[in-house]
Amino acid sequence: MARSMRGLQLTAAAGKGAGVLAEDGGEEERLLRPYDEDNSGNLRRVQVSVMGMTCAACSNSVESALKSLNGVVKATVALLQNKADVTFDPALVKDEDIKTTIEDAGFDAEILPEPSTSHSKPRGTLIGQFTIGGMTCTACVNSVEGILRKLHGVKKAVVALATSLGEVEYDPTVISKDDIINAIEDAGFEASFVQSDEQDKLVVGVNGIANELDVQMLEQNLSLLKGVKQFYFDGTSKELEIHFDPEILGSRTLVDEIESRSYGKLKLLVKNPYARMASKDIEESSNMFRLFTMSLTLSVPVLFMQVICPHIPLLYALLLRRCGPFLMGDWLSWALVTVVQFVIGKRFYIAAGRALRNGSTNMDVLVVLGTSASYFYSVCALLYGAMTGFWSPTYFEASAMLITFVLLGKYLESLAKGKTSDAIKKLVELAPATAILLIKDKGGKVVREREIDSLLIQPGDTLKVLPGTKVPADGLVVWGSSYVNESMVTGESAPVLKEVNSSVIGGTINLHGSLHVQANKVGSNTVLSQIISLVETAQMSKAPIQKFADFIASIFVPAVVTLGLLTLLGWYLAGVLGVYPSEWLPEDGNYFVFSLMFAISVVVIACPCALGLATPTAVMVATGVGANNGVLIKGGDALEKAQKIKYVIFDKTGTLTQGKATVTTAKVFSGMDRGEFLTLVASAEASSEHPLAKAIIEYARHFHFFDEPSTTRNTQVHGTESKYFGWLLDVSDFSALPGQGVQCYIGGKKILVGNRKLMIENRVTIPEHVENFVVELEESAKTGILVAYDNDLVGVLGIADPLKREAAVVIEGLIKMGVNPVMVTGDNWRTAKAVAKEVGITDVRAEVMPAGKADVVCLFQKGGNVVAMVGDGINDSPALAAADVGMAIGAGTDIAIEAADYVLMRSSLEDVITAIDLSRKTFSRIRCNYILASAYNVVAIPVAAGILFPWLKIKLPPWVAGACMALSSVTVVCSSLLLRRYRKPRLTTVLEITVE
Repeated sequence: MARSMRGLQLTAAAGKGAGVLAEDGGEEERLLRPYDEDNSGNLRRVQVSVMGMTCAACSNSVESALKSLNGVVKATVALLQNKADVTFDPALVKDEDIKTTIEDAGFDAEILPEPSTSHSKPRGTLIGQFTIGGMTCTACVNSVEGILRKLHGVKKAVVALATSLGEVEYDPTVISKDDIINAIEDAGFEASFVQSDEQDKLVVGVNGIANELDVQMLEQNLSLLKGVKQFYFDGTSKELEIHFDPEILGSRTLVDEIESRSYGKLKLLVKNPYARMASKDIEESSNMFRLFTMSLTLSVPVLFMQVICPHIPLLYALLLRRCGPFLMGDWLSWALVTVVQFVIGKRFYIAAGRALRNGSTNMDVLVVLGTSASYFYSVCALLYGAMTGFWSPTYFEASAMLITFVLLGKYLESLAKGKTSDAIKKLVELAPATAILLIKDKGGKVVREREIDSLLIQPGDTLKVLPGTKVPADGLVVWGSSYVNESMVTGESAPVLKEVNSSVIGGTINLHGSLHVQANKVGSNTVLSQIISLVETAQMSKAPIQKFADFIASIFVPAVVTLGLLTLLGWYLAGVLGVYPSEWLPEDGNYFVFSLMFAISVVVIACPCALGLATPTAVMVATGVGANNGVLIKGGDALEKAQKIKYVIFDKTGTLTQGKATVTTAKVFSGMDRGEFLTLVASAEASSEHPLAKAIIEYARHFHFFDEPSTTRNTQVHGTESKYFGWLLDVSDFSALPGQGVQCYIGGKKILVGNRKLMIENRVTIPEHVENFVVELEESAKTGILVAYDNDLVGVLGIADPLKREAAVVIEGLIKMGVNPVMVTGDNWRTAKAVAKEVGITDVRAEVMPAGKADVVCLFQKGGNVVAMVGDGINDSPALAAADVGMAIGAGTDIAIEAADYVLMRSSLEDVITAIDLSRKTFSRIRCNYILASAYNVVAIPVAAGILFPWLKIKLPPWVAGACMALSSVTVVCSSLLLRRYRKPRLTTVLEITVE
C-alpha cells in the first residue's frame, strides 16, 4: 500500500501511529503507552515490528500465537502500525522466543529497541527532497538511484525523471544532505536540496546586502541571538539558512530580531520552497533554450555551406579558395563545429564521463559517441587529405546538427514536463502571500495590526481576514461571521457560512464579512500543504509497469553500442567482399566512411529517452488531473491497481449514506409521557459520542425548544448539552457498550438505550408488538433503538441515515463498468438489505464488527481479484489498508485518509467512478506511449542501419537521426499531456459506460 510520506519535506520517518482502532483506546494508545506501565513486579514489556500482515486475520493469527507462548501475560497486535506489544515474564520467555514464535506463524519479526529514558528526543531517519539536473533518460535515473542506495546511512532512494526530483530517506547522524548532493554531482548530475519542514530551520532571502561589512554585521547579529545554532549565508544567491532552537526562538521572532538589529537596513523575505523549485524549472528551460539557439546559430551556416552553397557559384568559389593546407570552407566548418562540439556540447562530455566513471551508461554516452565519431572522423579526413592529397568527404554538419536537435528535444521536453506540473503550481498559487496579524495586550484586547508573510504564521496567532481575501491558515473563527468559498477543497460551489467556532481552511476565499481566525495548523500541516504533498509524492512514485522500462534502459545503451559496431562491421565487410557495388559510395568516399555513417545513425536514433518518459509523464499528468477533479492519487502503484478493480466494497454509514442520522420515529409503549420519555433517552445519551446519540439529543432538543433558555437555543456543540440544557436529568454510572448501546442510572433506576442484544443480556422482555414495530422500521431502512427503564421496555426510536443522492446512480454505473459493488456494515440484516436494495447492491455483508471488515476484503481477494474499499471512519482503516486499492472519503478521518491510496476530497461517490475511469485512461495512455516509443526504435533503427538502402537508396544521415530521437521524446511527452483534456464522467452520462 502506498503511504503518504509528507511528500516534499523532510519528516521524521518514524512518526505517530495510524490512530485509534478500537473502543478501548485503540492501537495508537495501546502501543504508545509508557514502557514502565507494565513494569511492575518481574514482568517485562517489549514492542516487536511484525512485517507481512495484510488484514485483521493476520494480526489475530500473530496475537494468538503469542498468547499461546508460556510466560506471555499479555499480547496486542496493531495491524496498521505493523507492531506487537508483548508483556511477559523474562524468567520464562526470552526476546528471541517471541521473535521465533512470530516467524513460525509466517511473518517477519524484529525486536524494537526500548525508548531512551533520557529527556533528549532521539533523531530518526529523515526524508529529504533534492532537485537533480541533467537527467535525460531512465538510465540516468537508475544510475543516480544505484549510487544513492549504496551510500552508508541512506535507507531508501527514489528518483523521478519527469519531475527531476529525488527523495532520499537517510540517517542524519551518519550522512548529511551535503554528502548526498556531492554523491549526485560526482555521478555527473547537478543537485541541490529543496526544502525541509523541520521546525528548527528557516531559509530567507536577504535584501540590503551592499558589501562585506553588511555580511559581517548580519553574521555578528546572528551570533548574538540566543537560540541560533548555526547559519550559512550564500553571497551569490543572497540566501540565508538558519538552524535554531524552536523552544527558545520562533521563526517570526527570528526574522524580526535580525531586521531590528540591522536598524532597518536589511529586509528578510522567507523563501517558499515551491517557488524556489519553480524558478529552477524556469532556469533549466531558459538555459536549454539559450544553448539551443547558440548551437542553431552556429550549425545553420555549416549546413548552408554543405547543402546550399554548391548551387551558388559565387559563394561556392569562395569556399573552395585554399587557405594554407585546407580550403576556406573546411576552416569555417571546423571552427564553427568545434565551438558547438566542445563549448556548447561540453555538458554532454562531462555527464558522459562521470557516468562512465561510475560504471553506468546513459543518453549522454550515446550522444558523445555519435557526435565525436562524426567530428573526429572529419578532422582526421582533413589531416589525411592535407598529408596525402586524397580528400575524403567530411561530416561536420552531422555533428553540429545532432547536438542542435538533441538540445531542441531537451528544451521541448522541459516545456512539456513543465506543463505536467500545472496542478502543483495552481495549488501553490492558492496559498496567500501575506496575512494581517492582530497584536493583543495581556487582557486580550487588540492594540494594533501588522502585515506579515504568511510563511511566518505561528500556531495560536489571531489573524484578520478581510472580505475578498484568502484565509491565511487553517484555524477556528473567534470573531465575526461570513460566507467562505471552499470549492478549492470540497468542489462545492455554494459558499459555506462561517461563524464563531467554525473551522476554516487556508487558501479558501472569504466572501463577505470580516473574520478573526485563530491559526491552529500552519506550514506543512495545513490542508493545502497536505494536498500538495500528496500530489508531489504521487508524482515521485513509480508504477510497477515502469520496472519494464527500467530494465530495458539498463541494458539498452550497451546493446545500442554493440548494434552500432555490428552495423559498422557488417557494411564494411560487405563492401570489402564485394557484396555491394562501389557506386554506392559517396564521392571521394570509402567503405569505412560509408559504413561509419550508418553506425552513427543507429547509435543516435536508438536512444531510450522516450521509453523512460512513457510512464512517469503519464502518471504525473494523471495525478495532477485527479487533483483538479477532487481525486488525490497517492502513486503510480495505486493507478495501476485501480484499472484492474473487480470488486468495490462500500462501507454504509457515512459512505453510501450522508452520515447525518436523524430520528424519524419516537413511539412510547408505556403510560410514560412523550416528553418524559425523550428527556430520559436524551439524558442517557448526553455523555455518548456516538453519531446516533447526537441525533437523539438533537431530536429531544427540538421537542423541548420552548423550554430552553434563550441563550442556549443556538448551541450545537456536541458534548456540551448536559452543561447548558436545563431540561436534561443528572445521570450516574454511565457506560458505553460497543456494539450494543449505553446504560446508566437516573434517579436510582437503570436505563438502557440500544439494540436487542443489550436488552437480552439485561433480561429485558421485548413484547411481540414491539418486536414487530422494530422489524417494520428495519425493513424500511431505519435503525430501531430500544429503550428500557427500570427493566421495563418503555419505547422505541426509529433513526434513519439518508442515502447520498448519487449513490444509486454510481452503483449502477460501476456495474456498467464491469465492477461488482459490495456493501459491508455493522447494522442488522434487515436494515442492511433495505439500504442495499435502495441503491441496487445485491451482495451485502451485515452485522460485521469493525475489525471484521478487513476479513471481508481478504475474502473477496481470493483468486487474485483486485478489491477496492471505500470508507470514511477510523474503523474502516484496517480494511482500507488491507484492500488492493483503498479509497477514503475526504470528509472522513485523517487516519482513514492516511491508510488509503485514493482520497476523494469532495466526499462524492461519483469520484469513485472518476478514480477508476481516470486510472483506466491513464494506463491506456501509458500503453500508447510505449507503442510510440517502441515504434521509433522498431521502425527507425533498421532504416538507420541501412536496411532500405539496397532497394530504395534511403538512408538517415546522423543529423536526421538526431532529429528523430528528439522527436520521439517530445511525442511521448505530448501524448501524456493529452490526459490534461480528461473530463470526468457526469452522472447524466455515466450509465452509458459499457465494459470494454
